Amino acid sequence: MKKILAFAGSNSSTSINHKLVEFVASEIKEYNIKVISLISYSMPMYSEDEEKNNGFPGMTMGLKQEISESDALIISVNEHNGGWSAFFKNIIDWLSRLDRNFLEGKKILLMSTSPGKRGGQSSLEFAKNVLPRFGAEIVESFSFPSFYDNFSTATNEVKDETLSLGLHEVLSTFAHQI
Repeated sequence: MKKILAFAGSNSSTSINHKLVEFVASEIKEYNIKVISLISYSMPMYSEDEEKNNGFPGMTMGLKQEISESDALIISVNEHNGGWSAFFKNIIDWLSRLDRNFLEGKKILLMSTSPGKRGGQSSLEFAKNVLPRFGAEIVESFSFPSFYDNFSTATNEVKDETLSLGLHEVLSTFAHQI
């Protein structure tokens, strides 16, 4: 059975991107999906001096192994000032230093959500341009706007029917691409 690794690029304990990842993972039934929280992978701020003096953090190697053992990834990137968070960038920096092509051969469903109407589109577009540099194949992407208006955390469901249909179409296409 194919393995999918799913995570959000956020270090917030109340991350709506993580909630979106958990929901999407629960909707894909035909694959073995492992949802992780990147908060568990503690890494110092990347710098050449840090790498030279202390080497690679063990957590970097552990996350790289998780990615290597997966056939595909579901990633939801949060947005800070129009780009992905410094937290997520730091993880990407460490992983790319460990192995420039750490996403080689990985098919990715890339998502983003935010409380606003754009649904983190700037961060999503940034990620769509950057992740292929590391070998990723973005097979589908989805921006989920106005998270609190369109998603019920109480019932764990998308409230807007059109948005739900669009998301499920993306999930179906992603599942067929793996």
